[in-house]
This record gives sequence, structure tokens and C-alpha cells, in this order.
Amino acid sequence: MMNIPVLLAGTSKNFWEMVVYLLQVGGKDFLLGAEKTILLAVVGTAIGCIIGFLVGIVQTIPIQPQDLLIKKIFLKIVRIIMSVYIEVFRGTPMIIQAVVIFYGSQEALGINMTAMFAGFVIISINTGAYMSESVRGGIDSIDIGQTEAAKAIGMTHFQTMFSIVFPQALRNILPQIGNNLIINIKDSSVLMIISVAELFYTTRTLAGTYYKTYEPYLITCVIYLAMTFTCSRLLRWYEKKIDGPDSYNLAGTDTTGAAAQKKRPTGVTMQMINRKYNEQRSAMR
Repeated sequence: MMNIPVLLAGTSKNFWEMVVYLLQVGGKDFLLGAEKTILLAVVGTAIGCIIGFLVGIVQTIPIQPQDLLIKKIFLKIVRIIMSVYIEVFRGTPMIIQAVVIFYGSQEALGINMTAMFAGFVIISINTGAYMSESVRGGIDSIDIGQTEAAKAIGMTHFQTMFSIVFPQALRNILPQIGNNLIINIKDSSVLMIISVAELFYTTRTLAGTYYKTYEPYLITCVIYLAMTFTCSRLLRWYEKKIDGPDSYNLAGTDTTGAAAQKKRPTGVTMQMINRKYNEQRSAMR
């Protein structure tokens, strides 16, 4: 435990001396807090994405007139439950969700969770609520002709989703996944309300120990910025990587000739292609 002379020595320093002093005596605490923040954000976002994918796919299951009555009733009940889940977790602050889930699970259900485990649960289900709508929008953005073609060759809904629609929708929703990760890095700070020892909780402890506010929170601000900036750049690099090069060679052509080089269609070009395809399909009908 820190003795009184050391505390007084810390409080008598000027601004820059205090910043250096806090990094010296509390550097490990800052790093441990940042490590827990990153762990909560990454694991919570990953699990939340899985929840969102499942909810989004189930929401897109078509109900056909010839389907059994029990299937129609079951799907409607499931969709109502999912809609309630989405509205509740999108319409309430995460800090309130943390208190209700952590303390409510103990008092109402008798479930004793550790603060860290509760943090994973809270971030995961909160992210899942947001990701489900992003997944649904990504699936709806894929041209319906591809789904119809898959059904024409006998593929089931889940086969169509995982083999044809989902790989394309994933690229469309990848920026939203990255956005949720960055949001979770910052919003994990609300978990200090249930005593999760993440970065913000650590900063409050150091600020209270040395009776300083500006210096420890400035250090924490820089750490948060470094984490979010790094994640943002890594995700942008990955997006460019899965996009591939701007030009490509057609198989079986002369790769040295200029005619063999083809530019990737832009978003406007793809919209024109899809519009032309829909017009031709409508004319055939």
C-alpha cells in the first residue's frame, strides 16, 4: 500500500512531472486496464457478430403460403422474440443493461457471475442487437436473382445464405463490424459500474489515489485514441485486402497485353448491371 510521504510527493509535482510520475508508478496498471478493454471489445464483438448473424438469417427465412401452419406460427413467435430483443437492447443504455444483468441475475435468478464474465455477456448481447439489423440490411442488399437461382437448383434457405448470399453480404457489413469494435472499445468504460477493472476503472483508481484528475485522464485519452486508431487502420487494411487488386487478368488470355487487363466494376457499374438484369428478367416474365 502506498504510504503518505509518497502520495504527498506525487501531488506536489507540476503537470508534466505528474504525467511522467503516473507513467512510472502506474504504467503497469494502465497497460493491464487497456489489455482488459481490448479483450472485452474483441471477444464481445466477435460473439455479438455471431448472434447478429444468426438473428439476421432467421429474420430473412421466407414464409411460403404452402408451409405448414406450425412452421408459420413458430417463425412468427421467434421473430417477435427477436424483435423484442433488438428493441430492448438498442433502446436502453449499456450502463443500465450492465446493472440489470449483473445484479439482477444474482437477486432474481441466483446466478453469481464474475464482473469480467458479466462484461463479456453484456457487450456480446448488446452488439448482437445492433449487428442483427446490419446483417439483415446486408442480406437485403444482395440481388434477389441470386437467391432465386439458388432455389432453382434445389438449394435450401440456409445453404443459399451460407454459400451464396452471406459471403457477399459480409463484405458489405464489414465496415459496420469494425465500427462496432471501435464503439465497444470506448463503451466498455461503462462496465466500471459493476467493478470491471478495465482502463477507465483503473484511471479512476489512480486519480483518487493521487488526488489528480487531469493528468491520469489525459493519459487514458491517449491510450483510447491509440487503440481505436490502430483497430481502424487494421480493419481498413483488411477491407482493401479482401477487395483484391483494382485490375485483374482473365484466365486463358495474354497477361502481357493491355487488352487482358480489366478494371473491377465500380459500385455505379454494378448498379447499372443489376438494373439491366432486372429489366431483362421483368421482360421475360
